Amino acid sequence: MPSVPLSDRVEELLAGEHPLPVVEAGDPVLRSRAQTYDGQLAPALLERLITAMRASMHAAPGVGLAAPQIGVPLRIAVIEDAAEVPEDVRVTRGRVPQPFRVLVNPSYVPVGAHRAAFFEGCLSVPGLQAVVSRHQRVRLRGLDERGRTVDEEFTGWPARIVQHETDHLHGTLYLDRAELRSLSTRNAMAERWTQPTAELAAGALGFSLP
Repeated sequence: MPSVPLSDRVEELLAGEHPLPVVEAGDPVLRSRAQTYDGQLAPALLERLITAMRASMHAAPGVGLAAPQIGVPLRIAVIEDAAEVPEDVRVTRGRVPQPFRVLVNPSYVPVGAHRAAFFEGCLSVPGLQAVVSRHQRVRLRGLDERGRTVDEEFTGWPARIVQHETDHLHGTLYLDRAELRSLSTRNAMAERWTQPTAELAAGALGFSLP
């Protein structure tokens, strides 16, 4: 039986439920390396997909969404963060507003050796968060939605976002990098771990920070 062209699958997806349903952990698409984007979608279809991804990211709500998270195995992700957080969180985590960006075929390398560990979550793993140690600063290379070169450094929380979303394109979930002793439900996060850092959780749950 011939496979359905990817463009047809995207058309079918966009004709269905909105906001787009987010694929959850356990679906093989989240564990497969996404295809390099090289024009599989016509420009108008790509634009529609990106618009739907952005709307679905906002509806979730989240600060990033990779194409595999909606079942599309392409190396495309969108990010956007209004960073509406308390001042102590903003300063401690380096969480600053990030304008809407489209990342096509992104890759990153660390800049410097410093790492930071904070709780993070994922739309594909609902109801849970865990502490992940990530590079504090990265250099991201790739393209934007119009094929223009992206070569930019990200620091703090924006660096965490681009690492998280780029990892999705390699079939990697944040849980693969997480300190599993820190794994906490939404209720536990609200009741116990609202602090700007993960130090209190590390002591109470028995894990180390970098």
